[in-house]
Amino acid sequence: MARSSILDRFRPVGAPGPAGPAGVPSKDVPGYVTELAPVFAELATDIEACRSLVEDARRRAEAAVGQARADATAEIARARREAPAARAAAAAAVTEAAAQHDAFAIAAAQEAGRAIESSSTARLPGLVRDVVERLLRDQLGEAR
Repeated sequence: MARSSILDRFRPVGAPGPAGPAGVPSKDVPGYVTELAPVFAELATDIEACRSLVEDARRRAEAAVGQARADATAEIARARREAPAARAAAAAAVTEAAAQHDAFAIAAAQEAGRAIESSSTARLPGLVRDVVERLLRDQLGEAR
């Protein structure tokens, strides 16, 4: 018999037209294992190369995760060391801002007080005259 081909697995069927015998495997002696064995043999080196790539990637990923954990631990330790100084600086900034705000408010209040004082000083002679006139009117009006 001639060399076996995948096409030999099927019985010939009739030409299109009326129903004829179905095309079914005529023999399955060698089986799919013998047909696919050369393909998998050729793929074995590629499969091994893929396994080594995956293993190498896994090792590099574990190293990267370990380095990231070490970096995170160092960063947390640095932040804990620097936290008191940062808190003190923030408190000083808030205290300074409050002092400036208070100084501005005091200056504004003093200016308003000076304005009221100068206004009242300017009005004082007229008010004194009005009070004296009322007192004189009341006193003179009762004396009659």
